[in-house]
Amino acid sequence: MELRDRNGLTEREFLEQYRAGDYERPSVATDMVIFTVSDTVEDNYRKLPEKELRILLIQRGGHPYLGQWALPGGFVRSTETTEQAAQRELWEETGVDHVYLEQLYTFSEPDRDPRTWVMSCSYMALIDSSQVQVEAGDDADHAAWFQLSYRLVRESMELLEDGYIKTRQYDLSLIHGDVCLNAVVERKITSTDTAHATEYAIISNEGLAFDHAKIIACAIERLRGKVEYTDIALHLMPKLFTLTELQQVYEVIIDRDLLKAAFRRKIVDLVEETDHYTENAGHRPSRLYRRSRERI
Repeated sequence: MELRDRNGLTEREFLEQYRAGDYERPSVATDMVIFTVSDTVEDNYRKLPEKELRILLIQRGGHPYLGQWALPGGFVRSTETTEQAAQRELWEETGVDHVYLEQLYTFSEPDRDPRTWVMSCSYMALIDSSQVQVEAGDDADHAAWFQLSYRLVRESMELLEDGYIKTRQYDLSLIHGDVCLNAVVERKITSTDTAHATEYAIISNEGLAFDHAKIIACAIERLRGKVEYTDIALHLMPKLFTLTELQQVYEVIIDRDLLKAAFRRKIVDLVEETDHYTENAGHRPSRLYRRSRERI
């Protein structure tokens, strides 16, 4: 016997008369925060090059936000999941796949896109810079890697009867050649005995489209948090690397120097040495390491 609802309809009858257009539906997009780490240009070949944390941005070739810079992304097709859309966008923009990909957050404010209600399911990707072939998509004039800086500029704490509200403001700076994009992003954490919530808000913004400053802030906070207790930084490394190079990557992510001995104790179980050494580096050869095969 088929079950009937309060209107006397079976499931088949209900679906036959159901009209999805009777309900307001948002468009769904994916926005990609693609991180890599690259070497700075160093005139002295005997000196180790410094590392820079970079993020891929595209310059919009159409309205809205014509000419402004944005995260690569696009609308989810009716035949794919959000993760499949993110993987497609990653391939179209960088030419790489099978890399670290993690869902960040769903940004769903009704006014975040001036065209219509567009929900963004954002993703973070980590790639080795030596793999990348950057190409702008159909809706972009061109794409470029921007050096990223994200630093705390203001902090306050409000005590509640059953918890606290911690507010921090960060200066987000993105630089590529003569192009400098800036935003101030506020991160508010409300913690009580029964709930914990984190909110992001854009205080000021110069040159970044949509609410992408918030998405970038969310991604760098996630990356910094996970680098402390996982091997996530290794996804930014080439197959073989020195321990000094790995320490540099950790330092550019968390934006502070680390003690060499303490760092090496921290990552001892994450890597394993090989029989290979650096060549033609202008200084004494260093042993090369790789990600521990137990972690693969």
